[in-house]
Amino acid sequence: MGIAISSSSPAVAARCAHARAGAGVVATQNITDPSLGPKGLDLLAGGMNAEAALAGLLADYPAAPWRQVVLLDGQGRAAIHSGEHTLGIHAVATGKDCAAAGNLLANDGVPAAMVAAFGMAKGSLGDRLLSAMHAGVAAGGEAGPIHSAGLYIVRDVSWPIADLRIDWAEDDPIGALEDLWALYEPQLEDYVTRALDPTAAPSYGVPGDL
Repeated sequence: MGIAISSSSPAVAARCAHARAGAGVVATQNITDPSLGPKGLDLLAGGMNAEAALAGLLADYPAAPWRQVVLLDGQGRAAIHSGEHTLGIHAVATGKDCAAAGNLLANDGVPAAMVAAFGMAKGSLGDRLLSAMHAGVAAGGEAGPIHSAGLYIVRDVSWPIADLRIDWAEDDPIGALEDLWALYEPQLEDYVTRALDPTAAPSYGVPGDL
């Protein structure tokens, strides 16, 4: 499972993108409260489906009207909350094993374009997530320029197999993120192998590696 995200703000993925192997995905955005990410993942890991986890997350939470939150559980079921104080034009969309949400958008069709692109895209999960992000931009994207983007993917190990971030770019952070993914993806399995079994790890291929 994974999440891709972008924003006009710096370092968006550091605050907003959360996922855990065996649990699910949480995006917490719009006047962000990063604590909602791990709390939501704990509820999902405890066996709640997305709808129940969202309800539990926002119960007795007075700041809910200012938050936009997306949960995706391990079975691909989505639950989304957009509070009444969500900024600007905002919209959500869901599809098979995916969900998209945004605020401060150029138009309310952006999330639907992202979901459609994710459903049609080929390749790895990272490729499909980036295809969805490009489709969002093509559909209008955020009303203003975006400056940061991130890609976070979890699998059958306890750490993220990809945690890639463009924390600030004057122009096209999603393009920069795609370039970074193109560099990282061919090495991804090597990094997993090095963690699980260093005796089977391939050469690092860097100066000083004997």
